Amino acid sequence: MTKSPPIRHDPTPPPGWLLREMGRLARLALPIVISLGAASLISVVDTIMIAPLGTVPLAAASITLSMLIIFYSGLYGFVSAVGVRMAEAHGRGRAEDLSLATRTGLRVAAVAGVLGAALMVSLKPLLPMIGQPPEVIAAARGYWIVMSGFLIPFVLFYTLKGLFDAIDQPWIGVGLAFLAVALNIPANWVLIHGVGDWPGLGLLGAGLASLLSETVSLVLAWIIWRRAAMTRAARMPVARTTSETRVQLREGAAIAAGYVGEGGAYAVVGLMMGWFGAAALAANQIVSSVSAVLYMVPMGVSVSVSLRVGQAIGAAERFRLTRIGTAALVMIVGWMALVMLGVLLAGGALSEVLSDDPEVVALATSMFIVVALMQIADGVQGTMLGASRGMTDNRVPMMITLVSYWIVALPVGYGLGFAAGLGPNAVWAGYGLGLAIAATLITRRFFARAHQS
Repeated sequence: MTKSPPIRHDPTPPPGWLLREMGRLARLALPIVISLGAASLISVVDTIMIAPLGTVPLAAASITLSMLIIFYSGLYGFVSAVGVRMAEAHGRGRAEDLSLATRTGLRVAAVAGVLGAALMVSLKPLLPMIGQPPEVIAAARGYWIVMSGFLIPFVLFYTLKGLFDAIDQPWIGVGLAFLAVALNIPANWVLIHGVGDWPGLGLLGAGLASLLSETVSLVLAWIIWRRAAMTRAARMPVARTTSETRVQLREGAAIAAGYVGEGGAYAVVGLMMGWFGAAALAANQIVSSVSAVLYMVPMGVSVSVSLRVGQAIGAAERFRLTRIGTAALVMIVGWMALVMLGVLLAGGALSEVLSDDPEVVALATSMFIVVALMQIADGVQGTMLGASRGMTDNRVPMMITLVSYWIVALPVGYGLGFAAGLGPNAVWAGYGLGLAIAATLITRRFFARAHQS
């Protein structure tokens, strides 16, 4: 077992520490945000290029991606745990620890990706049992299966991307993520709409284009890990250890459970939209696609703060935890306030760009208003979850998210939307309440534990 360095203490923050720490977080977060935004752009590109096929294919994409977010969330939880282990090893300067974390993480990711894909395929027959429109279910068949397979290259790519972030080379992930977007656009055009006399594959083509583009990025990331000088330490020969596997599985399972709790609640909101009909599902797809891109900043700050906290703990500088958390909180509140204003001003125009169905446009425009009002809470809870992950404090935050979403958000949203008859926007309002509760409790817990350090 690697001996930890002696703990260093520095109780007096130097002048200007907040701006300096915000600058460090921003430099690390910027490439992470860009690469995550590129990943979300694949969904937006799909939405834009599927929209001309009509309301039913767009609704089929919505229901598929609503379920897929559960698996994205769980698998990203395991990736997050691996990233923290890599950051701690990099902070200690131990090449063998970094290589062990990387190799173990890739094995865990491969198994998790295959299991996730198989489970998602097996859930397809349950859609009629949860009240989804029959025509939407029929349209989603091939797209659902292909997007299930997408989970395998997705989780392996983001494990390697976590390595690049942990060793302070995050721009590699940016380039590879944008390569996937660049490939996805022409692949979508050909596979959805066809070329020449070939009519294309429609919705199925969108799924195949996404799978192809993500696989190409994974292959290139794998080559960089195996060949580049900067990743030499992460591929040095090391003996497998059950202890590292247990740590990654234990911490990854806790993070995954929290992500699944949040992602599952988000997916249930999407499924509830199906109870209002195909137009509500299509409107929800528009809002969700745009929201996913906007959320990349808090997601990027969440990843960067977890890495900064992990590196500080690996370097035995726990006195920096409060500073890192404060800087992250100030950054995200300011950014999400701007996002809220932008969504309020531009939601209607975005709705008109992404659909020509008047009912869908009206629903999406009103949904954007509700979603705008929950942006600050959403950003804070995501960022402080990242700070907690860096401290390997996962179980209690997981329970907070599960209670906030499943005991509060979903029942309140259902009660307002259906029992009170207030419609789709009330379902989103209930979700926003859960976000606010989770954000408050997780923030308080992080700073309480950081002060104890």
